[in-house]
Amino acid sequence: MAKIKTNYSCTECGAIAYKWAGQCSSCGQWNTLVESVVEAAQNRYSQAPQSLAQTAPVLQLSDIDALEVPRFSTGIDEFDRVLGGGLVSGGVVLIGGDPGIGKSTLLLQALAAMARQKSVLYVSGEESGAQIALRAKRLGVEASELKLQAEIQLEKILSTLVQHKPQVVVIDSIQTMYSDALSSAPGSVAQVRECAAQLTRAAKTSDITIIMVGHVTKEGALAGPRVLEHIVDTVLYFEGDTHSSFRLVRAIKNRFGAVNELGVFAMTERGLKGVSNPSALFLSQHDTPVSGACVMVTQEGTRPLLVEIQALVDASHAPNARRLSVGLEQNRLAMLLAVLHRHAGIAAFDQDVFINAVGGVKIVEPAADLAVLMAIHSSMRNRPLPRGLVVFGEVGLAGEIRPAPRGQERLREAAKLGFSIALIPKANAPKQPIEGLMIVAVDRIDQALTRLREIEE
Repeated sequence: MAKIKTNYSCTECGAIAYKWAGQCSSCGQWNTLVESVVEAAQNRYSQAPQSLAQTAPVLQLSDIDALEVPRFSTGIDEFDRVLGGGLVSGGVVLIGGDPGIGKSTLLLQALAAMARQKSVLYVSGEESGAQIALRAKRLGVEASELKLQAEIQLEKILSTLVQHKPQVVVIDSIQTMYSDALSSAPGSVAQVRECAAQLTRAAKTSDITIIMVGHVTKEGALAGPRVLEHIVDTVLYFEGDTHSSFRLVRAIKNRFGAVNELGVFAMTERGLKGVSNPSALFLSQHDTPVSGACVMVTQEGTRPLLVEIQALVDASHAPNARRLSVGLEQNRLAMLLAVLHRHAGIAAFDQDVFINAVGGVKIVEPAADLAVLMAIHSSMRNRPLPRGLVVFGEVGLAGEIRPAPRGQERLREAAKLGFSIALIPKANAPKQPIEGLMIVAVDRIDQALTRLREIEE
């Protein structure tokens, strides 16, 4: 009997190695090489010779009409927002998230809503038809027009697409699918890449919208090779704590719309419901003002969100003071504390500093710098910030306060929610006054602390 040949595939970049190594020589990631069976040389596309798109003539870019891509709604407003306005015919969407966070629930609700106007198909590789029917009954969704197929073999799924010609298809999940052309097990790098490529080809040639569900690793990244994210048109991440009732859907890649859009959902007994005013989720409710709490306006795509930043500064009882942040970058916290010492004369080298963004939201933009410093300063003095204060702005290493993008939209959102004072960079000061909002524009961190003391007095 011939010996089975194996090689090692990188789960991050898909590179092939012929012996195991701790680090991938292509992308530099550690412990990502997984053993797989070497496939026999064969023409995998001999039965389906069509390419991803029909051969087209070479044209001048100026001769091509720039037409908007037509979209159709999923029936869920927050889902449409993340997708950039809705789904696109022939588009391929990949949505990933932790197990049990609500991916299948959201897609079942969306398919049930779209089934009233379009032909839809739900392909399940993880659950039986009875389990999905039970979930639909529990959620109270009208699924009489929704077609279901419990199948994991790729060739049978492609045959179903040709026979029934659905307009929208959900593949739940891509890691459970396998192709007869490969001998490796479902979920391997080769199977995931091959099945995703074949489904994408079917979507492009038949104008079928395909939504694929992907598993995530313990680090939170999509399982399988990173090439999977390059194949599809849109990549969405489902975020949130399974112990909390709130879920966030974030767009990481979108060829048909803006990235970093955010959709906010609440998990109820009847499934996921869109949250029309998500700022209320990220603001704590205090009966009286408390020290160490500062409200900032962050921008998620085109949506401004008000988030409360909380700081706790306490005397350190260890040789090295602790620096811990949840929802914000920890290295940036250390940099901001150095700026606070150098340019405002406030030292925290003997203090433990803890920072938290309320509601589990993750803030990656530098416009949170000024709010973090105001919260730290408030906690160190043990004095609450003025009621109705909202803050945003980037702090540089020279102590300057830099402007944040979309400043006018942030201010209007704060005024709409009843805030009365805005401490902002001078470059973001509006030319026209905003009703009900007093603007305090500053250009340095020491000036910001001085103006804050004047407001308190």
